[in-house]
Amino acid sequence: MKKWYQQTPDDVLDALGTLKSGLSSEKAAQLLNEHGENVLTEGKKKSTLQVFLSQFADLLVIILITAAVISMLSGNVESTIVIVAVILLNAFLGTVQHKKAEKSLDSLKSLSAPNAKVLRDGQKVEISARELVPGDILLLEAGDLVSADGRILENFSLQVNESALTGESTNVEKQDTLIVEEAPLADRTNMVYSGSLVTYGRAIVAVTSTGMNTEIGRIAALMNDTKEKKTPLAMVILIICGLVFLLSLYRRMPALDSLMFAVALAVAAIPEALSSIVTIVQAMGTQKMAGEHAIIKELKAVESLGCVSVICSDKTGTLTQNKMTVQNIYIDRQIIRPEDLDLKNQLHRYLLYDAVLANDSSIVDGKGIGDPTEFSLVEMARTIDLKDELLRELMPRLEEIPFDSDRKLMSAKYRLHGVPTILTKGAPDVLLERTGYLRTSEGVCPLTDEDRTAILAANLHFSENGLRVLAFGYKEVTYDDVLTLEDESDYIFLGLISMMDPPREESKAAVADARRAGIRPVMITGDHKITATAIARQIGIYEDGDLALTGAELDGLSDRELDQRIEKISVYARVSPENKIRIVDAWQRKGKVVSMTGDGVNDAPALKKADIGVAMGITGTEVSKDAASMILTDDNFATIIKAVANGRNVYRNIKHAIQFLLSGNMAGILAVLYASLTALPMPFAPVHLLFINLLTDSLPAIAIGMEPAEEGLLSQKPRNPKESILSGKFMQKLFVQGSLIAIATMTAYHLGLRSGDAETASTMAFATLTAARLFHGFNCRSEHSLLRIGFSGNWYSLGAFAAGILLLCLVLFIPPLQSPFEVTPLAAEQIGMIFLLAVIPTLIIQAGKIIAEAVCFILS
Repeated sequence: MKKWYQQTPDDVLDALGTLKSGLSSEKAAQLLNEHGENVLTEGKKKSTLQVFLSQFADLLVIILITAAVISMLSGNVESTIVIVAVILLNAFLGTVQHKKAEKSLDSLKSLSAPNAKVLRDGQKVEISARELVPGDILLLEAGDLVSADGRILENFSLQVNESALTGESTNVEKQDTLIVEEAPLADRTNMVYSGSLVTYGRAIVAVTSTGMNTEIGRIAALMNDTKEKKTPLAMVILIICGLVFLLSLYRRMPALDSLMFAVALAVAAIPEALSSIVTIVQAMGTQKMAGEHAIIKELKAVESLGCVSVICSDKTGTLTQNKMTVQNIYIDRQIIRPEDLDLKNQLHRYLLYDAVLANDSSIVDGKGIGDPTEFSLVEMARTIDLKDELLRELMPRLEEIPFDSDRKLMSAKYRLHGVPTILTKGAPDVLLERTGYLRTSEGVCPLTDEDRTAILAANLHFSENGLRVLAFGYKEVTYDDVLTLEDESDYIFLGLISMMDPPREESKAAVADARRAGIRPVMITGDHKITATAIARQIGIYEDGDLALTGAELDGLSDRELDQRIEKISVYARVSPENKIRIVDAWQRKGKVVSMTGDGVNDAPALKKADIGVAMGITGTEVSKDAASMILTDDNFATIIKAVANGRNVYRNIKHAIQFLLSGNMAGILAVLYASLTALPMPFAPVHLLFINLLTDSLPAIAIGMEPAEEGLLSQKPRNPKESILSGKFMQKLFVQGSLIAIATMTAYHLGLRSGDAETASTMAFATLTAARLFHGFNCRSEHSLLRIGFSGNWYSLGAFAAGILLLCLVLFIPPLQSPFEVTPLAAEQIGMIFLLAVIPTLIIQAGKIIAEAVCFILS
């Protein structure tokens, strides 16, 4: 029976429609162009026309159209034209905004898109999963997200979770080897499917379908045809309109004027820009984080980051540089340097065989592909001129048992000098438990207690110096033996190899920032407890009085005992995936918001369990990235702290934008209600409120959302996620600020009534409310006064203010615009009074902030 690589290209082409040894780059590009339209997307995108038409389904637009109809019935043609024109302008701007947001999200998705390892031009390369085409030879291993449907060519204990397709959560075992002549093409056990997760083993796969031609693509096509139903929310607004309409009729106002009152109040009451402003601020925060190596998969996770109070971080690559280099080797009962290894020495040669062959990494064009620990071993071999590619070509792997975080071992079978041999590497304490012999320069002898003590002492010495240690052993077997877990015993011990992964330079400062921000950093690692504690002490995670536990010690604690000790435990070593979930659960029982980092397939449950799961973008498996809320493209702990600061700033800016929108709308509501209750003429025409909402809502609110982070942001404690933005204190602030603006507005209104008529009063009220809300944008930038934060920190706010004032002046002073916007010419003193009254609320609010800051300074 021939394996896939033993067949002719025609054999494989006839049976699978694929190539034998991987596409050439030119052929891949050609197929990508041919099949590019099949790239799987999350659904059919709306056309520009569909997006434009959907803008008219908005509740506010419906109300404004009603206002236009009423205005037309009342004979005010110019006002009707203006309202319709602004509705069309709003729809146009909404369409542009939608398309820009769509493009922005697409760029973020491309950043977090999975990668795939393939054979191209006979070499193993890593490409974006979007570039896969039928005919590619796909290399899968534990932790990968399957990016295309494919036929298994060769299988090494492959297990796949296909719950995305079948709904079954249990893993599916795939057949060992595809025999093209005998395996039926319809046999699903010889297939892998896009969207599945590789949970164990590895395989070589021929890609048969990509994009919308895959199984999951067909499901997506069905979903695209399903229309989403929306629940109407108009009842709330209709109730508001109805109450005002009845109140106006009670005041014996004409029915048409009463209806206009109701529409005006509805327009003033709806913060129609609120949802889009929140989304824009979140999207801007997401883009900023992406530029700082943190890709946020869900917009809501941006502000959730501001609540994080515990960060459970992996050590390797996150707190350390993930640049493993071999330091010292314990072999033949002595410690030597890697450059002292001698290929002529059979003992040294066997250790090198184990290091290079029980290893799935490779180095292509100077770039390591695979686990950094593994390709540091390949680099070690290359320093003494051992050709790893030649060795692997001469000694093909016969069988293997992939690394497992529970076993903490990896085993592979080879023929060494004609003898079937199992080569194993793994955690020293685990491998020693399965070892009965020791190989020295004098030969193989039983492993004595003295030898075991010496090995453990060397391991302790390496660990105390913050080095990561792997143990190596081998075992000769008969050729017919099938490699099983039971074979991982009675090893001949070869030696220990220690590697240094120094702490990142920025880790210590980042840990200090985390503590200052009220965030508890915790290290969770699979390394030895002594190694982990040494690194944790160096960077400030482990302090005097703290505790360090192994996974076994954690298993010995009850939930009650863990709850009592959890706040003192800074380091967890030799942990299992179940341990990680238990740690997260224990912190969450304390009411903490937990962020958990991870990179392996077994980390996925803990990443899902955590409030903010953080996957590694460089070393992380696709499974961990799929489970996480955030992906670090630089695998750096310091990036998490930056993301937390950004998250806090995004939440703060959203809160301030909401404060601006609601306090401004509160002013409009109070002004309309005051006029309605006192039977005064309507203070605003519908076109006035439309102008105010369009002009003074969006631009200043977006500018507030662009406010940079303040210096003391990380000095604040994490906020309570259960605390509502609309707290009693916040609502009180809205009412006070809205009342100040409303008082200024209605003062201008009364001055207009005294000096002119209702049209003059309406013009003065409109201009005062508009200008006052523009000035109020400066108040909502920060909790601090303008004297403290200055004007130059946010040029967007100055630009929004200048644009608003310019447009207001155009409406007030350009005669062709006065009639459509229902304003009358004003005298110079009236203009001066408008701007004086408009700035007074801001002066009062700023004076209150300055006094509060002075009191705090004196008390401190």
